[in-house]
Amino acid sequence: MTELKIVRLGMQGDGVAEGPVFVPMALPGETVSGDVEGSWLRNVRIVKPSERRVSPPCRHFRSCGGCQMQHADDAFVAAWKVDVVRGALAAHGLETVFRAIETSPPFSRRRAGFAARRTKKGAMAGFHGRASDTVVEIPGCLLLVPEVLGGREVAEALAITGASRKGVLSVMVTATSSGLDVAVTGGKPPDSELRQDLAGICERFGLARLSWDDETVAQRTPPLHDFGVTQVTPPPGAFLQATAHGEAVLRAGVLEITKGANRIIDLFAGCGTFALPLAQHAEVLAVEGDAAMIAALDTGWRHGRGLKALKAEVRDLFRRPLLPDELARADAVVLDPPRAGAESQVAELVRSKVGKIAYVSCNPVSFARDASALVAAGFSLDWIQVVDQFRWSAHVELVASFTAPHIRG
Repeated sequence: MTELKIVRLGMQGDGVAEGPVFVPMALPGETVSGDVEGSWLRNVRIVKPSERRVSPPCRHFRSCGGCQMQHADDAFVAAWKVDVVRGALAAHGLETVFRAIETSPPFSRRRAGFAARRTKKGAMAGFHGRASDTVVEIPGCLLLVPEVLGGREVAEALAITGASRKGVLSVMVTATSSGLDVAVTGGKPPDSELRQDLAGICERFGLARLSWDDETVAQRTPPLHDFGVTQVTPPPGAFLQATAHGEAVLRAGVLEITKGANRIIDLFAGCGTFALPLAQHAEVLAVEGDAAMIAALDTGWRHGRGLKALKAEVRDLFRRPLLPDELARADAVVLDPPRAGAESQVAELVRSKVGKIAYVSCNPVSFARDASALVAAGFSLDWIQVVDQFRWSAHVELVASFTAPHIRG
């Protein structure tokens, strides 16, 4: 057995000792022992625990892979997530004002991806186990809204009906204002008999919509999400913010940053999380690479009331970022890219006359890279609001305010 001292946490929430050696579920300052295998410590025993260590509130924590940080107190996790962003910025020589972190409460996650498989006695559904393909049942999850947790039973029924004997279904369950929206991948090809059975499951569980490999196979009512004063029906499996709380905090930050702008360009607009609320106050150009999401956004705008002009455009912003002459129409820009960030688009923004940028990020590393390019071009990084809507995980989100030099005067 080897004894080690934990000096920090890694980006995924694992303890890190000199070497580096990664230690699952260990905290800075702790002394641990175990067997070193490559860069990992196995058969871990906590010799001297940290004062920040707590008993995990969920009985599934040690077996379920859904949460990584329940063994640390909430204040420690909050401070660590802010430090993750601060450290990513420091790697580029940047610093800024950090607002107090906003953390989504328990029982607030409105979407979850269940793994479901057939068994000899029926089926089981849950999350994958920690660092394994094992499916762990989670009847008492502390993260999910009750409606989504109830979707576990739906996932089991779907596995019995449509999973191959050795396959595992991926069942994305999303709570909407009109019922559960369920999107399944990894199942058997849908023949006429399976389609009929799936329609029966949709009816039996009162689902709003049931999709099978991106095809809607049954729908009782459109699954609706409120974006500002209008409602949107996203395509099956489309990206949405994980909690209503987290979405509201990010939206408030975007609205604050763009306040007073008459023309706003929303890049990586998705289904309209920000574009539609912004259209209550300004003309909006919403750009997104997924045609189905843009169609949903456009339909939502057309059915909204009191909204200003909104143009929805399908465009791959990684390959064809908006150029400075196209950006010239905007007083402010909203950026909400995927984890890869927006390097190509930022390269065009620094050559534009855009005055304000609201940057929403789910990856501190790619955000810091893009922030460095903006600051090097003269933009100021005014403040950052860290948002923890993936409670007890290593995931970090944020919204940041950038101001161009000609606006600062």
